Amino acid sequence: MPKTPDVFLLLGLCLFGAADALYKQWIPDTNYENKTNWDKGSVPCGNDIVQFSAQRKVSVYVETVHSVQEMRLPVDGEFILPSGGGFMVSNGGDPGCGAGVTAQFKDAESLQWFDPALWQAAESLDDLEKGRFLFSVHEESVPCQYDNVLFRAGSSFRVDTTSNQPSVPVQSVSILGKKFSSSSEFTHYLGSHSGRLQFYGTSSPSVGASGCSDASGCDCGNSANHNRICGTVTCAPMSCKKPLYPTGHCCDVCGAIVTIQYSPGFNLESYRNRLQHLFLGLPSYQSIQLGMSKVLKSQYFLGVIPCAAAAEIQIVLLDGESGPVAEALARDILKDVQAQGSNLGITGAEFQASSGATSGDGAGDNAGVVVGAVFGVLIVVVGLPLLAVLFRRGVIKMPTMPKISIPSLSSLRRSQDEIGDFTDHGFENPIFDKPTMMPEVPGIYGTEAANSISLTPSGVHFVNPVYDENETSIDFPA
Repeated sequence: MPKTPDVFLLLGLCLFGAADALYKQWIPDTNYENKTNWDKGSVPCGNDIVQFSAQRKVSVYVETVHSVQEMRLPVDGEFILPSGGGFMVSNGGDPGCGAGVTAQFKDAESLQWFDPALWQAAESLDDLEKGRFLFSVHEESVPCQYDNVLFRAGSSFRVDTTSNQPSVPVQSVSILGKKFSSSSEFTHYLGSHSGRLQFYGTSSPSVGASGCSDASGCDCGNSANHNRICGTVTCAPMSCKKPLYPTGHCCDVCGAIVTIQYSPGFNLESYRNRLQHLFLGLPSYQSIQLGMSKVLKSQYFLGVIPCAAAAEIQIVLLDGESGPVAEALARDILKDVQAQGSNLGITGAEFQASSGATSGDGAGDNAGVVVGAVFGVLIVVVGLPLLAVLFRRGVIKMPTMPKISIPSLSSLRRSQDEIGDFTDHGFENPIFDKPTMMPEVPGIYGTEAANSISLTPSGVHFVNPVYDENETSIDFPA
């Protein structure tokens, strides 16, 4: 990778101060001499009949004199005739025109301001003239609020400026070589007959927006019309392993995206020029399309809770293929950031490529462990005190437990008294407990047996009839 002396770095930072607005030029026109404006693909000649749609409004710029056999005009329209422009009627005797046809001027009603394919962007007027155009994501291919809009001198147009907002703000608008940067002056032009034919829709362009004063770049301001912009774009199928979706773009791309975090000393235009001179001039990177802009990226706490959006610099790299050349350039940009980032106001950078590679390859597992540990500590340090505060303030309450009645000691005693004779005394002895259950045997359950049982202070005394002769007795202590 080529090295740049520190002197060049300092000089670059001095030459490019605040971020400058870009120039966005409208491509289509409604010029008479433009053969693409005619249904036959050629400009009408002397033997032809020229026809404009009767109910369509149109403003046509006529640069030279044209001969026609007949012309059918719209109800509301105009010809802008500079010096040397005009028409003449032919009697059909133009030998180089053929038999003559009816040539229809194409309808310009379908051309929309928010169609990215209808604009060209450059850093300067000189770049516009020399065809050094910039690549941008779709949202920024359309004029941003800080851009200068140009409709080519020597041309007219018709554009639908319908927007999702009441107005379409830009810094300035140039029409027929005249630049409008004053709001009152441009409003007056929009109210003129030419203005009403050239601009139409539910919204109107407005000028006078202050330039971007932030050296790190400013938000384009077209996110409110993202769906309208993407509605005009047709996305091609991607063949790469992992297509990328840049912020502000309408389609997946094959290539690489570099994301840069910056400090207050970062200068967007200076860094754009650095990359163009340092890398895009190399033969290996001449096929690269580079788009750079400041974008707002949504942040999520713990990957779930949305936080305030953070500004970062997005660099989109496309190589027209599956992305290997763009990935190589992304790696070279990161090496340059590691070597010179502190001098450029860059605090960090990372990339992702459509091959699936990222700047974290080879360290992903360790990074995951570190991130998990950090989040774990955050949960403990922040979560527990937060729960304590919410509990003390009554925001969080302990769940109510179901009531379980525990009987008191007195109720237990009362229950035992109520049970009474139902208390279990064990099993019944058919010999001693219920004499009536046994057959009557003389001498056992008679009167003598009853008299042989007595209570004494020492216990229960009875005479066993089997051993009555020996008067054997058994005492059971009370």
